[in-house]
Parts: sequence; C-alpha cells; structure tokens
Amino acid sequence: MIANADAAAWLHTAFAWAGMSLGAAMWRATQRRQPTGGGVLAPGNFAVVVGLLLGAALGNKLVFLIERPDVALAMWQGRPAWPGQSIVGGLLGGLIGVELAKRLTGQTRSTGDAMVLPIAVGLAIGRVGCFLAGLHDDTYGLPTSLPWGVDFGDGIRRHPTQLYEIAVVLPLGWALHRARFATPGLAFKLFLSAYLLWRFGVEFLKPVPVAWPLGLSGIRWTCLAALAVYAPLVVRAARSPTLATP
Repeated sequence: MIANADAAAWLHTAFAWAGMSLGAAMWRATQRRQPTGGGVLAPGNFAVVVGLLLGAALGNKLVFLIERPDVALAMWQGRPAWPGQSIVGGLLGGLIGVELAKRLTGQTRSTGDAMVLPIAVGLAIGRVGCFLAGLHDDTYGLPTSLPWGVDFGDGIRRHPTQLYEIAVVLPLGWALHRARFATPGLAFKLFLSAYLLWRFGVEFLKPVPVAWPLGLSGIRWTCLAALAVYAPLVVRAARSPTLATP
C-alpha cells in the first residue's frame, strides 16, 4: 500500500484515467465494427459522447457531495475542500447526459449495450488504484477477521471491498456483453441495475462517513432512489423476448 498521501492520490488518478482511456478505446473499437461505420465523430455519436462526459463529470461530484455533506458544507463556508469522486454518480450522470443528448438530437436508437464491457473494465482498473491507495482512499472496508482481510497500513485487517467489486463487475460485464438480447439496451439496463444493487449491498461493509436517515449512507440512498426510478424501465424491457442464440 502507498504510505504517502500525495503519491496515493497520483497513483489513484493514474489508474482512474487508465481505466477511462481503455474503456473509451474499447467503445470506439466496438463502434467501428458497426455496419454504419460509427466512430466518435459519426452522426449522433459525438452528441452522445459529449452528453456522456458532461453528465458523468457533474454526477460524479454531485453524488460525492451527497455522500459527504460535511465536505459540501466546508465548501459552502469557504474552507479549503475539494469534492472527490463517485462511480455511482458518474454512471447515473452519464446515463442522464446521454439520454438528454439523444433527445436533443432526435435519436431513438439504443447506445448503452456497447458500453457494458468497456464500463466494467474501466471500473475494474480504477478499483485497482483505489486498492493501492489504501487508507488514503475512502473505498476500504470495515475491520474483519476473515483470512483475506487486508492491512492497509494501520495494523487493522479490513474487507478489501475494492477487490470484491472487481470480482463482481468483470464477470457481470463479460456475461452481459456475450449475451444476445432481443431488446436493444437491455444489457446496459441489467448491468446498471445489478451494479446499483451491488453497491447498495457492499456499502454495508464500509464505514459510513455521514449517516442519513435510517443510518444509511448517501450512496445507499442514491442507489435506492435510482433503482426506484429505473426498475420499471428494466421490467418493461425484460418483458420483451430476451435471450437469443449467442
């Protein structure tokens, strides 16, 4: 683990950018294989990319501030503070940004399925950075006596929740990428729903920085709210004929 806070921050940032870069490269390769020859600058794709990036950037910070209202208060009061990042916020903000961009440009085709595996790979690489950052990153778990507990530098063995997430998102992303659904967009809807459920559950293995109602963290409430809104769309898509021959 990294003992120096500045070094940990740089390492974490490097892995986060590496994950995003590889994910973007995978998505571009997928688009180039489409019959329409789509690339980033192809008609419609550019608007989707812009919506994705802007939405993800805003959602990333917003959900972090929901999780850490103490940081939001410090910023409001003019004290030195800087919002961190939230993957849940990035995914939800990116989804909203893409849907707004498609509506503004009159697009109706589904774009999410091609992003499932790139997102899963990007998440996994980013979580490696979280793991190596150790105690300087707020993604570590609660103390545990389980044999695979990890000492991040303070002499306490904790749940390596970063590694748990890697073990979940990679098989999930690969399985949904390989599946052949009759309903366009269903793979992405299932991936996002599964990830929100996963994050709601795994957050019980992490410290709660600021407790919201019922003692839940801001991330858990965000996941619940997002699932309540998104679940009807998933059910509607799943009612169509689903799995076809790979």
